[in-house]
Amino acid sequence: MAEIESTKYLSSRVAGLKPSGIRKFFDIAATMKDVISLGIGEPDFTTPKPILEAGIRSLQRGETHYTSNAGRLELRQAIADNLFRLYGVKYDPVNEIIATVGVSEALYLAMTAILDPGDEVIIPTPCFVSYQAEVILAGGVPVEIPARMEDDFQVDPERIRAAITPRTKAIFVGYPSNPSGAVASRERLTEIADIAEQNDLVFVSDEIYDRLVYDFQHVCVPTLGESIKRRTILLGGLSKDYAMTGWRIGYAAGPADLIKGLVRVHQYTIMSAPTIAQDAAIEALTNGEPYVQEMLAEYNRRRRLLVDGLNRLGLQTFEPRGAFYAFPKIAASGLDDEAFAEKLLKEEHVAVVPGNAFGPGGEGFVRACYATEYSKIEEALHRMERFMQRHG
Repeated sequence: MAEIESTKYLSSRVAGLKPSGIRKFFDIAATMKDVISLGIGEPDFTTPKPILEAGIRSLQRGETHYTSNAGRLELRQAIADNLFRLYGVKYDPVNEIIATVGVSEALYLAMTAILDPGDEVIIPTPCFVSYQAEVILAGGVPVEIPARMEDDFQVDPERIRAAITPRTKAIFVGYPSNPSGAVASRERLTEIADIAEQNDLVFVSDEIYDRLVYDFQHVCVPTLGESIKRRTILLGGLSKDYAMTGWRIGYAAGPADLIKGLVRVHQYTIMSAPTIAQDAAIEALTNGEPYVQEMLAEYNRRRRLLVDGLNRLGLQTFEPRGAFYAFPKIAASGLDDEAFAEKLLKEEHVAVVPGNAFGPGGEGFVRACYATEYSKIEEALHRMERFMQRHG
């Protein structure tokens, strides 16, 4: 029997997708011993005990059936209450919020719901690796606008304006940023929002790291004004703030007509987010704030260790004000970001992610995650010091 070509039956959209630059290095690291990973963007904390117990109680009650497509109303109410408590923004839990399988599904739903083939989405880069892929899978065209370290990795609004064409459908931003840890000022986001309004564009805002900010007040895009709120799809979730990555609970909030479209896609693909996870999420949003603050304080301690340590090694590091990533410039090593990551892993068993995995503007940087134990970060810096003595 003739061998089947690996891409013969795949759509051109899927066949053309680049493999995740993050996964490549973790697949290699998984085959090695004594690797310290500064790569995976996942809290190293276990989900707080009261949230775990809420999930267990859900199982014990036999809550093993579907919920409504949009998720339990109690969960949507808790999401609405949380957004109002934190930012003063109001959403109707009945028809303006949907619970999703992580924020990644919320992103998929948003792009699938709003894009027609050939529609363009403006995306500031470097950014999370899924942004461009989700646009492509929805039939759209990502238009990448690189941000610079000199501008604190905040995208230049005039570059967004210059990129708009008759096919532009949306502007998609993610602050606090993965991979840079950048945050966006109210002034900068207002400028971008004005451009969206002037050109009748949808504003998609990924705010999954909204609670993980340091000496900064997060700006929730829908708070910029009622007119921008009416065209904004807000994406969020519980994975990062509450150490609930494996529970897979996210959400989208927005105008009822847009959320109705997301629900329509969701009901044909997912049906509903995991019921047990929804019950745990209700507990997290209702009583989990002390745990968020406890984890935030520890992340901040690690942030200072890693950023200060990288700068001492001659790896110029932008001051991250959000998320749990440092994004050092590795020019002092004389290596490009791909070679730096490969050699550091091979020679010193420290895993980082090359910046080019995150799109234009990421070249010449690597992403290092400080969601790992303090002592492991100390050891990683010690190993990187040896590495820089050879390559610096």
